[in-house]
Amino acid sequence: MRVVFAPDSFKGTITAADAVSALAEGWSSVSADVEVVSRPMADGGEGTVAAFAAAIPGAVRMPVTVDGPAGDPVGTAWLLLPPADETPGGTAVIDLASTSGIELIGELRPWDADSTGFGQAIAAALDHGVSRLVLGIGSSASTDGGTGMLCALGARFDDASGMPVAPGARGLAALARVDLSDLRTAPEVFVLTDVTNPLTGARGAAEVFGPQKGLTDAADRAAVDAGLARLARMLGLEAEAPGSGAAGGVGGALLAWGARLVPGAEEVARLVGLAEAIAESDLVITGEGSYDGQSGDGKVPSFVARRAADARVPAAVVAGRITEDADRTLFAACLSLTELAGSSASALADPARWLRAAGAALARELG
Repeated sequence: MRVVFAPDSFKGTITAADAVSALAEGWSSVSADVEVVSRPMADGGEGTVAAFAAAIPGAVRMPVTVDGPAGDPVGTAWLLLPPADETPGGTAVIDLASTSGIELIGELRPWDADSTGFGQAIAAALDHGVSRLVLGIGSSASTDGGTGMLCALGARFDDASGMPVAPGARGLAALARVDLSDLRTAPEVFVLTDVTNPLTGARGAAEVFGPQKGLTDAADRAAVDAGLARLARMLGLEAEAPGSGAAGGVGGALLAWGARLVPGAEEVARLVGLAEAIAESDLVITGEGSYDGQSGDGKVPSFVARRAADARVPAAVVAGRITEDADRTLFAACLSLTELAGSSASALADPARWLRAAGAALARELG
């Protein structure tokens, strides 16, 4: 039996590549007659760099230290892909999750967290001479409209007295002048995101994603939304542009820089050859940390399930938790690590163990 394992990372607990290993080990413990096809996935969030590193021969990790979302030094890396005819300087893959991500701060800082580290990693890649940037912008910690990122690339954001505004969402209220004269020139830039929300309004960055970053008060969200609207006017950005609200407004800042936003899971799938692998398989197993009602909007499990359906191949999903509003009709089987382990705490404490258990259970049910 040929089984494609194509999960996303289980956010903050286990990488996509390690999830593949655990699931495959569990399956093989029940049914040794299996051909394992590893296709770790990502949608632009955590694990994007790892997915490209696993899929592309010759990719090299380039270490860099940046200012994390709370200002503390963060040791991370961007990925250099080999040169090609259209990219003589190579391509840099950088994910915001590892530079300015929400997992990098112990305590939410809704007003002060910013995207500076992401911009610093981009600047490091530009200094290396890359011809193309592939940027994953999921899992951000801030709602700064991408001002921190743009500052790291040479922009200035000043108050009425000509002084730089405070970092993070806090500085948006005092913003009076934007100076892009020293902003670095963008190469070809592709931005991987599963988010289509606009920058402002009822579906905007502050209102929809602000609460998970600590903006729990409606008045605070309204204030940040007004600041983002002001920023958009100064950048000449259409605040209703799809995806401009991604990553607390980093999507909009990248659009203003000249980037192109593309569906994250789709682009990663193309580069790792997911469709070709599925076409020659008997079963596809995918997964993520939380399979819920939002998972149908460009997230890895629903994307993989639809590619499997196109090829008339059954699919199964394994998730840390599966909520009541999740669409189970896409899958031949759905397994929750929380249910297998007996509690969320147990599943989170040892995800590899319970992924092995899930792999074994799927082998017994579908093998």
